[in-house]
Amino acid sequence: MQEIKRDIYLNKLINAIGNRMIKVVTGIRRSGKSYLLNNLFKNYLLESGVSADHIIILNMDERRNISYRDPDTLDEYIRSKIKDNEMYYVIIDEVQFVADFESVLNGFLNMHNLDVYVSGSNSKFLSNDIITEFRGRGQQIRVYPLSFSEFMSVTTLSKSDALTEYLRYGGMPLLMSMKSDEAKARYLKDLFELTYLKDIIERNNVLRDDVLDELVNILASAVGSLTSVTKLTNTFKSKGVKELSKNTIIQYLDYLLDSFLIEKVSRYDVKGKKYIQTLAKYYFSDIGLHNARLNFRQQEENHIIENVVYNELIRRGFNVDVGIVEIRNGNGIKRFEVDFVCNEASRRYYIQVTTHLDTREKTLQEQRPLLHIGDNFKKIIIVRDDIKPWYTEEGILVLGLYDFLLDNDSIL
Repeated sequence: MQEIKRDIYLNKLINAIGNRMIKVVTGIRRSGKSYLLNNLFKNYLLESGVSADHIIILNMDERRNISYRDPDTLDEYIRSKIKDNEMYYVIIDEVQFVADFESVLNGFLNMHNLDVYVSGSNSKFLSNDIITEFRGRGQQIRVYPLSFSEFMSVTTLSKSDALTEYLRYGGMPLLMSMKSDEAKARYLKDLFELTYLKDIIERNNVLRDDVLDELVNILASAVGSLTSVTKLTNTFKSKGVKELSKNTIIQYLDYLLDSFLIEKVSRYDVKGKKYIQTLAKYYFSDIGLHNARLNFRQQEENHIIENVVYNELIRRGFNVDVGIVEIRNGNGIKRFEVDFVCNEASRRYYIQVTTHLDTREKTLQEQRPLLHIGDNFKKIIIVRDDIKPWYTEEGILVLGLYDFLLDNDSIL
């Protein structure tokens, strides 16, 4: 299999070298964190002149390293490897297996010639604790499954066939070595059930694994649709699960979010400039995993494209909300949805996602909420068709999905 470069993440690691912070690489299991650290970053260090004995790598989910899950044993081992005053690079994969890992890593921060990089798959153990336990000396680098651009860099498929493949099977890196549709589908199904769900159940001592399993099914069926804890609870009750509490649903949603399997997107009142807490949307961190969970049954393509666009926006560093725009007319007030409100520093973009704009009527329908926002930030409609970018009569950019996914600057 051709090497997947993953330069966006490698460059973040390179830019962080020697910054006296713990570099914490997070993301869903099997998204390529280990490969990034143990292969791409290690090779960069070696090519930059770092001696192999100054690179210390431990994979904590391997049986042979189980003794290092003890914090004192790990601390003693790392310190024993330091033989001179030259810089040493410590890479610890799946560090959440180490008890009290925060105190061990904080101790390493006091060593002038130690540069530390760790990975983990649980946000409770890692991203939240960067701020609290590392006293502001932790830097998170989030790794996602392959973007379409990364996928295109190693596939031999045509652009059209590649997008169809990506929308069906997603971007889990190991898929690139698989030839048959059957093998890809089986891998994704097993990954979901035997790795992700099993890990969540064991880590959190989940008592109602049947409820967790069904919750994933409900979220997968409703991807891109607004929902709430109340609606989810009522759905279970309609299926005969009467004794289920809202707190259980909240807890299980947190487990899924902490594992990076799903992402929650809040609603934002664009004109009122405030968040609306009652409803939210949930997207899957990889569309292939979503499709596998539904046994690759035919889903509304618009919602699948929405999920892929959302993942790409997050990967590019945007904070993303679902926008709500109120429009007054003779019959009162109507609320319209803007698929994504994207913010990064002083920049903001409003984005609608649809499969086609094949009529003037459809164009007016999609751009209507955008035209009633009332500010000068850029407004965009992304369509499934492979088209050249163009502007509507009202000045809204219409962009093909190909161009959006393949060009990081396409919406700028």
